[in-house]
Amino acid sequence: MAGPKAALLLLLCAAAVLLTPATAADDGLTKFKVYWHDVFGGKSPTAIRIAQAASTNSSSTFFGAVVAIDDPLTTTSAVAGSAKSKDEVGRAQGTYTFADQRTIGCLMNMNFVFTAGDYKGSGLTIYGRNEVLTAVREMSIVGGTGQFRMARGYVEARTISNDNGESVVEYTVFVKPAAAA
Repeated sequence: MAGPKAALLLLLCAAAVLLTPATAADDGLTKFKVYWHDVFGGKSPTAIRIAQAASTNSSSTFFGAVVAIDDPLTTTSAVAGSAKSKDEVGRAQGTYTFADQRTIGCLMNMNFVFTAGDYKGSGLTIYGRNEVLTAVREMSIVGGTGQFRMARGYVEARTISNDNGESVVEYTVFVKPAAAA
């Protein structure tokens, strides 16, 4: 009878370990910051409106507009022409759609493609709602490539600057990379 009792005790201990929540120290999250430079004016825009509804121009929230992006990602928040900065570590490529009739809210669908630095050759897929006028916005990381294959996590976006045809947004990335997934 000691055998079945020992097996049951072992099974209960294993279940307790599996059901215990992870602490912040052992959750495997990697945290880093990049700065997203959305250049919508000037000679070399990185954000271009590609579609819009007939009513978009009369909408205070730009509802119905779709914008394609190929925005620089940098390691510093420097503005004023920073899109050509030597600290570029990648590109944010994808689209955002103005999808809210009451406030400026976008559906973000983009990949952070890393071309330099620690994550060169890797990418993150970000998807979610971005209520632009809110101080901190949170969007999901729904996958990745390279070092981030099978990644999950989230980003927090904070607008640093929005003038002279360029928005600079600080993205704090919280990601569980492939090795920890």
